[in-house]
Amino acid sequence: MNDLMIWATVGIAGVILLVLALLQRKNVSFNKLVLIGLVLGLSFGAITQAIFGSTSKVVATAVDWIGIVGNGYISLLQMLVIPLIVISLISAFTKLGDTKNLGKIARNVLTVLLTTTAIAAFIGVITVIAFNLQGASFVKGTASKDNLAFLQQHQHALSELTVPQKIVSFLPQNIFEDLAGTRATSTIAVVIFSLIVGLAYIWLKEHYPNDALAFERGTDILDKLISRMVRLVINLTPYGIFSLMAKTIAVNSIKTIVSLAYFIVAVYVALLLVLVVHTVILLLTHTNPIEYYKKVWPTLIFAFTSRNSAGTLPMNVEVQTKQLGINKAIADFSASLGLSIGQNGCAGIYPAMIASITAPVVGINIVSVKFILTLIIIVTISSFGVAGSGGGATFAALIVLGTLNLPVGIMGIVLAIDPIIDMGRTLVNVNDSILAGLVTAKRSDMFNEDVFNGKEKIEQA
Repeated sequence: MNDLMIWATVGIAGVILLVLALLQRKNVSFNKLVLIGLVLGLSFGAITQAIFGSTSKVVATAVDWIGIVGNGYISLLQMLVIPLIVISLISAFTKLGDTKNLGKIARNVLTVLLTTTAIAAFIGVITVIAFNLQGASFVKGTASKDNLAFLQQHQHALSELTVPQKIVSFLPQNIFEDLAGTRATSTIAVVIFSLIVGLAYIWLKEHYPNDALAFERGTDILDKLISRMVRLVINLTPYGIFSLMAKTIAVNSIKTIVSLAYFIVAVYVALLLVLVVHTVILLLTHTNPIEYYKKVWPTLIFAFTSRNSAGTLPMNVEVQTKQLGINKAIADFSASLGLSIGQNGCAGIYPAMIASITAPVVGINIVSVKFILTLIIIVTISSFGVAGSGGGATFAALIVLGTLNLPVGIMGIVLAIDPIIDMGRTLVNVNDSILAGLVTAKRSDMFNEDVFNGKEKIEQA
């Protein structure tokens, strides 16, 4: 009987995917398809859990099969991440024209990323105080032994490195290992390697212009090739979102969610406040927030459902250049740097909240100015090198807890509902990197107002 129910559930999901394919063939707009995929995924997941329960064999097996679409989609996007980082950053140098703007662009991007991360950390502390979450009095029960063992093992590994050693770990040692993503800091190592190649290109351009021109043409060809690959994969977004959202809703126990609902609400309030800060920055740069969010929401929805900042990189670059009118060089910088530096959700709000909840357990007054300032500084510095994929927030929080000599027990409790929190964190991460590109483009006079307002269209690869 179970087998029949499993295949019936998978069959219904297959029919839904076929409906999405038919709508796509009828040229329904991409944004509408994304919304339809999201709504169908939510509905399908909720109905499936209501009928069978989140822990049933039917749900576990069915979502495993349905997950082929969502997980496969993420895998295809992740396949493009490292090549896209390398080519995007190098082509940023080749397409920049006047390399004198390079320092200004990098400073502006980093300023936005790190400033908003510091603000996000402050918001995290204030939210903990406002919701009275100090000491984890909001939860009933204790952390599982497996969760605690996992966290303590990783915190021990991190504590073995001094601060200078952690900084050195950001640098590429064996670029082939980093291209394969074998280290937690591989992403930022690849970013640094690509920047070094770009700087070497500038020297080549000054001393051997003909060779530089050949390198530029080769890079441009690779850039176009990868852009076309990105477009092919992005066309699968509605199907990926349906699958990912269906799985998320179907397998997360309502009981677990309810038991930690207060913490979930607090985190999402903090995330919404950071988005308000982002909106204020848009207004200060004379950007229409409504028009902005209309253009970026498909990218943000994918970030939300996939919980993968790195996987969202191709869509991030595309929405900046094709929809917002941001110069390609700046889009490449902000999207790539935003993967490993200054993530507002994973490296800003979350570690600040976890540290603020934990600190009273060891007698620290989190309302004190000294604690708040110390925490903001530590969080901001620790935001360098946070991997833009699953586990980045845990990594960032462990660094902060270790630096402040705080226990990891609270993390063991909230780890059960981490996927639900991670969706919102990832959305905020991606939005901040897009915002950094927009602000930098406007400050550098490399922003196409006509593209933003829909008066000019950039051809897709």
